Amino acid sequence: MKNKYLALLFLPLFSFSQEYVDLLKIGYGQTFNNNFEGSNESTHVTTFDIDFTYPVILNKNNVLVTGAIFIENEVQLYPSTDIYESPFTKLYSTTLKLGLSSKFNDKWSSTVVLLPKVASDYTSITNKDFFLGGFAVLKLQKKQNLIYRFGIYSSAEPFGFFTTPMIGWYYLSPSKKFEMDMSLPISAEINYTHGSFTYGFDYFGIGRGFNINKDNSNEYVDLSSLEFATYLQFNAFEKSVLLRAKVGYSSNNYEVYTKGDTYGFGLTAFTFGDNREQLNPKINGGIYLKFEAIYRFNLTSKNDLE
Repeated sequence: MKNKYLALLFLPLFSFSQEYVDLLKIGYGQTFNNNFEGSNESTHVTTFDIDFTYPVILNKNNVLVTGAIFIENEVQLYPSTDIYESPFTKLYSTTLKLGLSSKFNDKWSSTVVLLPKVASDYTSITNKDFFLGGFAVLKLQKKQNLIYRFGIYSSAEPFGFFTTPMIGWYYLSPSKKFEMDMSLPISAEINYTHGSFTYGFDYFGIGRGFNINKDNSNEYVDLSSLEFATYLQFNAFEKSVLLRAKVGYSSNNYEVYTKGDTYGFGLTAFTFGDNREQLNPKINGGIYLKFEAIYRFNLTSKNDLE
């Protein structure tokens, strides 16, 4: 009975775009044999991430969006030599989510979220490790099972200011077995559910920066990440707990630059005024495995609740 009342609270707004809200997502992955260009050496990349969302109902048309994202990456930034074993560097990012999701009428709604974060190796934290980003999305419900999205994502990073427009859609087939969730060029997901299993493909691509503060370092890392994967997902507890195993390819190029060596402006895949000098060899992408656990709050129709 309690879940029915919660669903009725979420339904007026969140079901406007899709039939669920992912409240918690935990992932652990590793990329293998990332070769350094111009060297016989290679590294591997280990990632761990937690994404938590907590919606707060304000009224029938507005929901306060809160939450946090924590990311940990571990990688060798330089190749080892015969006389020097290059250490692994841990890079962290903690992002707060604070925004508003609003429904204007039966067709239009929006979500605006600020994303302040701290990103560095966390050996020490200064005011230069704080960065502000955010996104805004306008949504148009074309049909009962189809919604279009138009938005923009922007973020200040150690390497400069980056922004990208977003366009996408969410589609759920009448049988509720086939699903598309697109927010290009940042993310895309296509899947098909049969029984207790879901078979899918997803893509995620974004740039991130991390300051390196260990031993008073004067360097920062510019991470360009493109991840393509297929996955097998087990749907437990009426599809409220999802256990996902992924295999795919990740670019994960960790470029090291001197602090203050930035470009003028970044737009999607293009940079303007980029005369930076990379300090480490290019790190090539590789095959990666990732395991994810998701807690999903499913929204059923009002008719199902009555």
